[in-house]
Amino acid sequence: MIADMVVEVIHNCADVLGRYTLHVFVVMPNHVHALVSPNMPLPQLTKTLKGFTAKRANQMLARTGNPFWQEESYDHLVRDRAEWERIKFYIEQNPVRAGW
Repeated sequence: MIADMVVEVIHNCADVLGRYTLHVFVVMPNHVHALVSPNMPLPQLTKTLKGFTAKRANQMLARTGNPFWQEESYDHLVRDRAEWERIKFYIEQNPVRAGW
């Protein structure tokens, strides 16, 4: 399943490759939320993560010529602990709000 592959890649990038410290994440049917402390420039991190998972997902789906992820992403710099907690809560509650 594609969601399982995305979860595996998210953990591998944190635990094996050390690209970020992973705090919390959720894989939804059409998007991913993650709260991370990056150890590399965020645009590079996003590009490599989306590129690798897109290639694998398209292989799994036997698709070529169509992008897997949307072009845009929403990146946000967390400025204080209260904001960090709000974002963490938002991510954790995303599946709940969706009825999962």
